[in-house]
Amino acid sequence: MAQKDWKRLVAYSSVSHMGMVMLGMFALNPVGLTGSIIQQLNHGISTGALFLLVGVVYERRHTREIAEYGGLSKVMPVYAAIFMVMTMSSIGLPTLNGFIGEFLILQGAFIANLWWAVIAGSGVVLGAAYMLWLYQRTMFGKVENPKNENLPDMSLREIATFVPLIILAVWIGIYPKPFLDRLAPTVNAVVARVNPAYPAVAAKAADCDQNTPANPFVTAPCGDAAAPVVAPAAAAPAAKPAEAGGVPKSESAGPAPAGGRH
Repeated sequence: MAQKDWKRLVAYSSVSHMGMVMLGMFALNPVGLTGSIIQQLNHGISTGALFLLVGVVYERRHTREIAEYGGLSKVMPVYAAIFMVMTMSSIGLPTLNGFIGEFLILQGAFIANLWWAVIAGSGVVLGAAYMLWLYQRTMFGKVENPKNENLPDMSLREIATFVPLIILAVWIGIYPKPFLDRLAPTVNAVVARVNPAYPAVAAKAADCDQNTPANPFVTAPCGDAAAPVVAPAAAAPAAKPAEAGGVPKSESAGPAPAGGRH
């Protein structure tokens, strides 16, 4: 937030996005890797649009100093609206593309290591803070600089440049399924190659989806806990104790003599 240059602040947000991309990539699981690829696409949409937006005002004022601006939403309302959409896309607002990429990356990082996800989550919060600070400093407030009072709003040619980017940002944010389905086979092949142990772990964890909990207040058993419990075999009955005298009754009499009585 100490940065005074508008374009440099956008560049720092770009570096932050690349950090998230690397985190998802090195999570080495399908969720994180998919989020990493989606976030690279998002970076080209949102950060590319933000750099273009900086160029729009630089063409009119020939300065990138944040302090030179303020209250632009009053003189350039269309510009302020487009800048708002792309800023929200950059910081990961739900229903926009940045949310899908960051959510998948954080989920993949959480699977790999809880603390990776915690640190990355704090970075997302800080990124949102300085981008919203930038928007507040440049778009809201009074127009105190006389040079900004008569700035022309965006032309139709400039608006047409941003319309495809806005459509992509909303499309990925609301319905990312076509992109995720297209990436799934390649991502699974890469994970099987670089992390051969993951498919076995994932298959074991998938048992949870097929098991039914004993009651609504407990979770379904997983893995070894889901194996049926085999009752121990019944013990053999104890031998009947011998009768008094030490010899069983059936064996007390000797064999009958052959040929009858004499």
